Amino acid sequence: MSRIGKSPIQVPDKVSVTLDGLSVTVKGPKGELQRTLPDGVSVSQVDNTIVVSPINEKRKSRERHGLCRSLVANMVEGVSKGYSKKLEIVGVGSRAQVKGRNLVVSAGYSHPVEVTPPAGITFLVENNTNVTVSGADKELVGNEAAKIRAIRPPEPYKGKGIKYQDERILRKAGKSGKK
Repeated sequence: MSRIGKSPIQVPDKVSVTLDGLSVTVKGPKGELQRTLPDGVSVSQVDNTIVVSPINEKRKSRERHGLCRSLVANMVEGVSKGYSKKLEIVGVGSRAQVKGRNLVVSAGYSHPVEVTPPAGITFLVENNTNVTVSGADKELVGNEAAKIRAIRPPEPYKGKGIKYQDERILRKAGKSGKK
């Protein structure tokens, strides 16, 4: 049995969970999320806890047990607290700004790159170089942050590019000059 899957999910007071078979809908102060879980698990709610359990001891059920518990737990945390990813833009002349809902990134190309967020995602820019991607859906926040980072990934010589705030870039020495 999955160690992650065994632990029950505590539901905060402001969050309501609706279960319809394998369809889970979670509503909270930060929004509403809906997901259909894969076959092989059963989801039940007892008071303020949600329990995910495998329906049998087959391999597929055991594989999906921990996954489904994590997905539901991320939905509950997302609608109650929300998720955010922080990115830094490093390099001379590289900057970002918000125009309407869109993010406009100048990252050393001949043209600025415009990123349109999907529903439920917001961009925040501080000091023209720190970008925060936030929303209720953990998967969507991570994907949008990865798309922004992919505009100009950090390079190993000077570290220029767009990187996650806590990311360490392995640096290379480069060419050795004349003596």
